[in-house]
Amino acid sequence: MRVIGICRFSYPALGGFKRMHDTIEDREAYLYAPERMELRFRHFETLTLPSIAAQKRKDFTFLVLIGESLPKPYRDRMHDLTAGIEQVKIVESVPMKHRLAMQLAIKEELGEDKTESIQFRLDDDDAVAVNFIRGLRWFVKHSASMRKNWRSMAIEYNRGYSVSLSDQGIMAEKVISPFWACGLAVLFRPGDPRTVMNFGHHKLHHDMPTLIHPSPCMYLRSKHDDNDSAANFKPGPMQPLSEEDRAFFKRQFNVDEDQVKAVFSAPPAHVG
Repeated sequence: MRVIGICRFSYPALGGFKRMHDTIEDREAYLYAPERMELRFRHFETLTLPSIAAQKRKDFTFLVLIGESLPKPYRDRMHDLTAGIEQVKIVESVPMKHRLAMQLAIKEELGEDKTESIQFRLDDDDAVAVNFIRGLRWFVKHSASMRKNWRSMAIEYNRGYSVSLSDQGIMAEKVISPFWACGLAVLFRPGDPRTVMNFGHHKLHHDMPTLIHPSPCMYLRSKHDDNDSAANFKPGPMQPLSEEDRAFFKRQFNVDEDQVKAVFSAPPAHVG
């Protein structure tokens, strides 16, 4: 069984963003603006990558989709940050519709596609629990008899945290989510032409049976000024982490508040 995650990192897609642009050049100028890129890299470095690197099951692949036009300083920074995580594979693509680009990346990784696959998507500013991959595999193993006649199956972890990061640390709020992408995965049979990117994450349960686990906190979803989905993401009041929370975030997500403070306090990287 394959487990494949995919993350879009400032990929200049044709469409796929709430913010519209008239040309690819306009979109690239927006995406690659130094202030925005610094914000994305800081979240990616302190949320997404630590949670992927610390997965208790290591048998998975995490694709990071970037544009072929990503400026070299940012490409180098991406490769430097991910070099020590063997599960990460950086995929470059020319501009196309973002769902198509991500579907093609997943299909390329699947290759001959002769076994079941669990597929998930994750934004570049979110995190999953360190037992996320293990939990997905547990679900699949223990649902075998129930799903034997199902073409596909969605798995949802609907409990986690909204978080906001700054040089002061982490503010957080516990949430129960309505099919957010950061807590979802889909199991496909071998040879299925579809991927997780063929479905809107908020409507997966309209298209296939879904198993929901409401107990473990399985994700961190960040809130900041560059959220593309800001209009649909309005967390309630956030609170600073307690000592107990800090220990839990480190244990559950491999997210370290001291690292957040250090990264967000550092001067922006120079882009020549």
